[in-house]
Amino acid sequence: MSTSFTVGIVGARGHTGAELIRLIAAHPQLSLAFVSSRELDGQPVADHSDAYTGELRYENLDPAAVAAKGADAVILALPNGKAQPYVEALDTAAPQTVIVDLSADYRFDPGWYYGLPELTRGRYAGQKRISNPGCYATAMQLAITPLVTELAGPPQCFGVSGYSGAGTTPSDKNNIELLRDNLMPYALTDHMHEREVSAQLGVPVEFMPHVAPHFRGITMTVNLWLARALKREEIEQRYRERYAGEPLIEIVDEAPWVSRIAGRHGVQIGGFTMAPGGKRVVVVATLDNLLKGAATQAMQNLNRAIGLDELTAIPH
Repeated sequence: MSTSFTVGIVGARGHTGAELIRLIAAHPQLSLAFVSSRELDGQPVADHSDAYTGELRYENLDPAAVAAKGADAVILALPNGKAQPYVEALDTAAPQTVIVDLSADYRFDPGWYYGLPELTRGRYAGQKRISNPGCYATAMQLAITPLVTELAGPPQCFGVSGYSGAGTTPSDKNNIELLRDNLMPYALTDHMHEREVSAQLGVPVEFMPHVAPHFRGITMTVNLWLARALKREEIEQRYRERYAGEPLIEIVDEAPWVSRIAGRHGVQIGGFTMAPGGKRVVVVATLDNLLKGAATQAMQNLNRAIGLDELTAIPH
Protein backbone atom coordinates (compact mmCIF):
# COMPACT_ATOMS: atom_id res chain seq x y z
CA MET A 1 0.00 0.00 0.00
CA SER A 2 1.41 3.41 -0.95
CA THR A 3 2.02 5.98 1.76
CA SER A 4 -0.16 9.06 1.70
CA PHE A 5 0.83 12.55 2.82
CA THR A 6 -1.15 15.64 3.75
CA VAL A 7 -0.37 19.13 2.54
CA GLY A 8 -1.81 22.52 3.40
CA ILE A 9 -1.70 25.70 1.32
CA VAL A 10 -1.48 29.17 2.85
CA GLY A 11 -2.44 32.01 0.51
CA ALA A 12 -4.54 29.89 -1.80
CA ARG A 13 -6.67 32.60 -3.40
CA GLY A 14 -4.02 33.55 -5.96
CA HIS A 15 -3.33 32.13 -9.42
CA THR A 16 -0.50 29.93 -8.12
CA GLY A 17 -2.69 28.60 -5.31
CA ALA A 18 -5.25 27.48 -7.89
CA GLU A 19 -2.55 25.62 -9.83
CA LEU A 20 -1.29 23.98 -6.63
CA ILE A 21 -4.80 22.75 -5.80
CA ARG A 22 -5.03 21.27 -9.30
CA LEU A 23 -1.69 19.46 -8.97
CA ILE A 24 -2.46 18.14 -5.49
CA ALA A 25 -5.94 16.98 -6.54
CA ALA A 26 -4.32 14.86 -9.28
CA HIS A 27 -1.60 13.44 -7.00
CA PRO A 28 -1.99 9.77 -6.04
CA GLN A 29 -0.27 10.15 -2.65
CA LEU A 30 -1.12 13.70 -1.54
CA SER A 31 -4.32 15.04 -0.04
CA LEU A 32 -5.23 18.57 0.97
CA ALA A 33 -5.25 19.02 4.75
CA PHE A 34 -6.37 22.66 4.62
CA VAL A 35 -6.55 25.62 2.28
CA SER A 36 -6.10 28.99 3.93
CA SER A 37 -7.34 32.23 2.40
CA ARG A 38 -8.49 35.32 4.23
CA GLU A 39 -10.66 36.55 1.34
CA LEU A 40 -12.36 33.21 0.64
CA ASP A 41 -12.87 32.13 4.27
CA GLY A 42 -15.80 29.71 4.55
CA GLN A 43 -16.33 29.13 0.84
CA PRO A 44 -16.07 25.59 -0.59
CA VAL A 45 -12.76 24.99 -2.37
CA ALA A 46 -14.66 23.06 -5.06
CA ASP A 47 -16.54 26.27 -5.97
CA HIS A 48 -13.25 27.83 -7.04
CA SER A 49 -11.43 24.82 -8.48
CA ASP A 50 -12.81 22.51 -11.15
CA ALA A 51 -10.03 20.04 -10.27
CA TYR A 52 -10.98 19.57 -6.63
CA THR A 53 -14.06 17.53 -5.67
CA GLY A 54 -13.64 17.21 -1.89
CA GLU A 55 -15.48 18.87 0.97
CA LEU A 56 -12.82 21.29 2.19
CA ARG A 57 -13.67 24.93 2.70
CA TYR A 58 -11.23 27.79 2.71
CA GLU A 59 -10.25 28.85 6.21
CA ASN A 60 -8.66 32.03 7.50
CA LEU A 61 -5.83 30.48 9.55
CA ASP A 62 -3.28 32.41 11.57
CA PRO A 63 0.25 31.00 11.91
CA ALA A 64 -0.48 29.09 15.13
CA ALA A 65 -3.59 27.51 13.57
CA VAL A 66 -1.59 26.44 10.50
CA ALA A 67 1.02 24.77 12.72
CA ALA A 68 -1.71 23.08 14.78
CA LYS A 69 -3.18 21.39 11.69
CA GLY A 70 -0.35 18.84 11.74
CA ALA A 71 0.03 18.55 7.95
CA ASP A 72 3.06 16.69 6.61
CA ALA A 73 3.86 19.67 4.39
CA VAL A 74 2.83 23.31 4.11
CA ILE A 75 3.15 25.38 0.95
CA LEU A 76 3.33 29.13 1.58
CA ALA A 77 1.94 30.97 -1.46
CA LEU A 78 2.05 34.40 0.14
CA PRO A 79 3.31 37.79 -1.05
CA ASN A 80 6.92 38.67 -0.28
CA GLY A 81 7.45 39.60 3.35
CA LYS A 82 4.58 37.53 4.76
CA ALA A 83 6.12 34.08 5.33
CA GLN A 84 8.11 34.57 8.53
CA PRO A 85 5.31 34.28 11.14
CA TYR A 86 4.19 30.97 9.60
CA VAL A 87 7.73 29.62 9.42
CA GLU A 88 8.36 30.59 13.05
CA ALA A 89 5.12 28.95 14.20
CA LEU A 90 5.96 25.74 12.34
CA ASP A 91 9.57 25.80 13.57
CA THR A 92 8.25 25.97 17.14
CA ALA A 93 5.24 23.66 17.05
CA ALA A 94 5.89 21.27 14.14
CA PRO A 95 9.56 21.39 13.06
CA GLN A 96 9.28 18.15 11.08
CA THR A 97 6.81 19.77 8.67
CA VAL A 98 8.17 20.25 5.16
CA ILE A 99 7.78 23.92 4.19
CA VAL A 100 7.92 25.05 0.58
CA ASP A 101 7.96 28.85 0.44
CA LEU A 102 7.06 30.44 -2.89
CA SER A 103 8.00 33.97 -1.83
CA ALA A 104 11.47 35.52 -1.98
CA ASP A 105 11.72 35.61 1.82
CA TYR A 106 14.18 32.72 2.26
CA ARG A 107 15.91 32.59 -1.13
CA PHE A 108 19.01 34.20 0.34
CA ASP A 109 18.98 32.16 3.57
CA PRO A 110 21.80 29.56 3.58
CA GLY A 111 19.80 27.45 6.03
CA TRP A 112 17.18 26.82 3.36
CA TYR A 113 17.48 24.60 0.28
CA TYR A 114 17.05 26.62 -2.91
CA GLY A 115 14.91 24.31 -5.02
CA LEU A 116 15.54 24.61 -8.74
CA PRO A 117 15.85 20.85 -9.21
CA GLU A 118 17.47 20.81 -12.64
CA LEU A 119 20.32 22.92 -11.25
CA THR A 120 20.39 22.35 -7.47
CA ARG A 121 19.23 18.73 -7.10
CA GLY A 122 22.73 17.76 -5.95
CA ARG A 123 22.48 20.15 -3.00
CA TYR A 124 19.34 18.53 -1.64
CA ALA A 125 20.15 16.51 1.46
CA GLY A 126 16.77 16.05 3.10
CA GLN A 127 16.18 19.66 4.09
CA LYS A 128 12.66 20.38 5.38
CA ARG A 129 12.87 24.11 4.56
CA ILE A 130 12.70 24.72 0.81
CA SER A 131 12.73 28.07 -0.95
CA ASN A 132 11.07 27.96 -4.36
CA PRO A 133 12.88 30.10 -6.97
CA GLY A 134 11.27 33.06 -8.66
CA CYS A 135 9.61 32.57 -12.05
CA TYR A 136 11.87 34.97 -13.94
CA ALA A 137 14.85 33.67 -11.96
CA THR A 138 14.13 30.10 -13.06
CA ALA A 139 14.08 31.12 -16.72
CA MET A 140 17.27 33.19 -16.38
CA GLN A 141 19.27 30.51 -14.58
CA LEU A 142 18.27 27.75 -16.97
CA ALA A 143 19.14 29.99 -19.94
CA ILE A 144 22.55 31.06 -18.59
CA THR A 145 23.92 28.02 -16.71
CA PRO A 146 25.28 25.98 -19.66
CA LEU A 147 27.50 28.94 -20.64
CA VAL A 148 28.24 30.38 -17.19
CA THR A 149 31.91 29.32 -17.36
CA GLU A 150 32.38 31.05 -20.74
CA LEU A 151 31.06 34.50 -19.87
CA ALA A 152 33.06 37.65 -20.63
CA GLY A 153 30.65 39.91 -18.74
CA PRO A 154 27.22 40.14 -17.12
CA PRO A 155 24.39 38.47 -19.05
CA GLN A 156 21.68 40.94 -20.08
CA CYS A 157 18.22 39.49 -19.60
CA PHE A 158 15.14 41.05 -21.20
CA GLY A 159 12.13 39.45 -19.54
CA VAL A 160 8.45 39.68 -20.46
CA SER A 161 5.76 38.11 -18.28
CA GLY A 162 2.05 37.68 -18.59
CA TYR A 163 0.11 39.73 -16.08
CA SER A 164 -0.74 36.74 -13.89
CA GLY A 165 2.78 37.21 -12.54
CA ALA A 166 1.56 40.40 -10.84
CA GLY A 167 -0.84 38.38 -8.67
CA THR A 168 -4.50 38.99 -7.90
CA THR A 169 -4.21 42.18 -5.84
CA PRO A 170 -5.15 45.00 -8.23
CA SER A 171 -2.23 47.07 -9.56
CA ASP A 172 -1.12 48.74 -12.79
CA LYS A 173 0.75 45.53 -13.68
CA ASN A 174 -2.43 43.40 -13.79
CA ASN A 175 -4.81 46.10 -15.04
CA ILE A 176 -6.02 44.75 -18.37
CA GLU A 177 -7.10 48.19 -19.60
CA LEU A 178 -3.67 49.70 -18.97
CA LEU A 179 -1.91 46.70 -20.51
CA ARG A 180 -3.97 46.59 -23.69
CA ASP A 181 -1.70 47.21 -26.72
CA ASN A 182 1.09 47.92 -24.27
CA LEU A 183 4.30 46.59 -22.75
CA MET A 184 4.98 47.86 -19.23
CA PRO A 185 8.62 48.12 -18.07
CA TYR A 186 9.26 48.14 -14.30
CA ALA A 187 12.04 47.63 -11.69
CA LEU A 188 14.67 47.94 -14.42
CA THR A 189 17.65 47.65 -12.06
CA ASP A 190 18.15 45.78 -8.78
CA HIS A 191 15.01 43.68 -9.20
CA MET A 192 14.71 40.91 -6.60
CA HIS A 193 15.22 38.26 -9.30
CA GLU A 194 18.34 40.05 -10.57
CA ARG A 195 19.87 39.74 -7.10
CA GLU A 196 18.60 36.17 -6.74
CA VAL A 197 20.17 34.98 -9.99
CA SER A 198 23.42 36.84 -9.39
CA ALA A 199 23.70 35.19 -5.97
CA GLN A 200 22.88 31.71 -7.29
CA LEU A 201 25.17 31.79 -10.34
CA GLY A 202 27.98 33.73 -8.69
CA VAL A 203 28.14 36.23 -11.55
CA PRO A 204 26.47 39.63 -11.91
CA VAL A 205 23.33 39.48 -14.04
CA GLU A 206 21.43 42.41 -15.52
CA PHE A 207 17.66 42.03 -15.75
CA MET A 208 14.97 44.24 -17.27
CA PRO A 209 11.43 42.97 -16.60
CA HIS A 210 8.25 43.91 -18.48
CA VAL A 211 4.58 42.95 -18.22
CA ALA A 212 2.60 42.16 -21.36
CA PRO A 213 -1.14 41.89 -22.02
CA HIS A 214 -1.18 38.07 -22.16
CA PHE A 215 -2.24 36.20 -19.01
CA ARG A 216 0.44 33.59 -18.44
CA GLY A 217 3.94 32.71 -19.59
CA ILE A 218 7.42 34.25 -19.57
CA THR A 219 9.74 35.01 -22.47
CA MET A 220 13.35 35.52 -21.38
CA THR A 221 15.75 36.80 -24.05
CA VAL A 222 19.33 36.59 -22.77
CA ASN A 223 22.33 38.28 -24.39
CA LEU A 224 25.60 36.51 -23.51
CA TRP A 225 29.08 37.85 -24.24
CA LEU A 226 31.64 35.04 -24.37
CA ALA A 227 35.33 35.09 -23.48
CA ARG A 228 36.18 33.02 -26.57
CA ALA A 229 34.55 32.44 -29.91
CA LEU A 230 32.22 29.44 -30.06
CA LYS A 231 30.23 27.97 -32.92
CA ARG A 232 26.45 27.77 -32.75
CA GLU A 233 26.61 23.98 -32.92
CA GLU A 234 28.95 23.88 -29.90
CA ILE A 235 26.63 26.09 -27.90
CA GLU A 236 23.49 24.14 -28.73
CA GLN A 237 25.32 20.92 -27.88
CA ARG A 238 26.23 22.33 -24.46
CA TYR A 239 22.56 22.97 -23.72
CA ARG A 240 21.52 19.53 -24.96
CA GLU A 241 24.18 17.84 -22.83
CA ARG A 242 23.51 19.95 -19.73
CA TYR A 243 19.78 19.17 -19.80
CA ALA A 244 19.91 15.63 -21.17
CA GLY A 245 17.58 13.45 -19.13
CA GLU A 246 15.57 16.43 -17.82
CA PRO A 247 11.97 15.71 -18.87
CA LEU A 248 10.80 19.25 -18.17
CA ILE A 249 13.46 20.99 -20.27
CA GLU A 250 13.23 20.93 -24.05
CA ILE A 251 15.98 22.37 -26.26
CA VAL A 252 14.50 23.66 -29.49
CA ASP A 253 16.10 24.99 -32.66
CA GLU A 254 14.08 28.15 -33.23
CA ALA A 255 13.41 30.78 -30.59
CA PRO A 256 10.48 29.41 -28.53
CA TRP A 257 7.12 31.17 -28.38
CA VAL A 258 5.38 31.92 -25.10
CA SER A 259 2.00 30.91 -26.56
CA ARG A 260 3.33 27.36 -26.96
CA ILE A 261 4.42 26.99 -23.31
CA ALA A 262 1.32 28.44 -21.61
CA GLY A 263 -0.40 25.75 -19.56
CA ARG A 264 2.55 23.36 -19.87
CA HIS A 265 4.82 22.28 -17.03
CA GLY A 266 8.22 22.55 -18.69
CA VAL A 267 10.70 24.99 -20.20
CA GLN A 268 11.74 25.54 -23.79
CA ILE A 269 15.19 26.98 -24.56
CA GLY A 270 16.38 27.76 -28.06
CA GLY A 271 16.92 30.32 -30.79
CA PHE A 272 20.71 30.21 -30.30
CA THR A 273 21.67 33.17 -32.47
CA MET A 274 25.34 34.13 -32.96
CA ALA A 275 26.70 37.57 -33.65
CA PRO A 276 29.56 37.79 -36.20
CA GLY A 277 32.82 36.75 -34.57
CA GLY A 278 31.27 34.06 -32.36
CA LYS A 279 31.72 35.88 -29.05
CA ARG A 280 28.10 36.90 -28.56
CA VAL A 281 25.06 34.65 -28.49
CA VAL A 282 21.40 35.37 -27.78
CA VAL A 283 19.36 32.60 -26.14
CA VAL A 284 15.58 32.55 -25.53
CA ALA A 285 13.82 30.63 -22.76
CA THR A 286 10.07 30.34 -22.20
CA LEU A 287 8.11 28.89 -19.29
CA ASP A 288 4.71 29.22 -17.67
CA ASN A 289 5.22 31.52 -14.68
CA LEU A 290 2.41 29.84 -12.72
CA LEU A 291 3.68 26.30 -13.39
CA LYS A 292 7.43 25.74 -13.79
CA GLY A 293 7.81 29.28 -12.46
CA ALA A 294 5.86 28.42 -9.30
CA ALA A 295 3.44 25.50 -8.72
CA THR A 296 5.12 22.78 -10.81
CA GLN A 297 8.49 23.56 -9.28
CA ALA A 298 6.95 23.52 -5.79
CA MET A 299 5.52 20.08 -6.57
CA GLN A 300 8.93 18.84 -7.80
CA ASN A 301 10.47 20.03 -4.54
CA LEU A 302 7.67 18.62 -2.38
CA ASN A 303 7.76 15.22 -4.09
CA ARG A 304 11.49 14.96 -3.49
CA ALA A 305 11.19 16.09 0.14
CA ILE A 306 8.62 13.40 1.01
CA GLY A 307 10.57 10.70 -0.80
CA LEU A 308 8.54 10.36 -3.99
CA ASP A 309 9.61 10.52 -7.62
CA GLU A 310 10.16 14.19 -8.40
CA LEU A 311 7.68 14.24 -11.30
CA THR A 312 4.80 12.42 -9.56
CA ALA A 313 1.51 13.98 -10.76
CA ILE A 314 3.33 16.43 -13.07
CA PRO A 315 2.28 15.83 -16.70
CA HIS A 316 5.37 15.67 -18.93
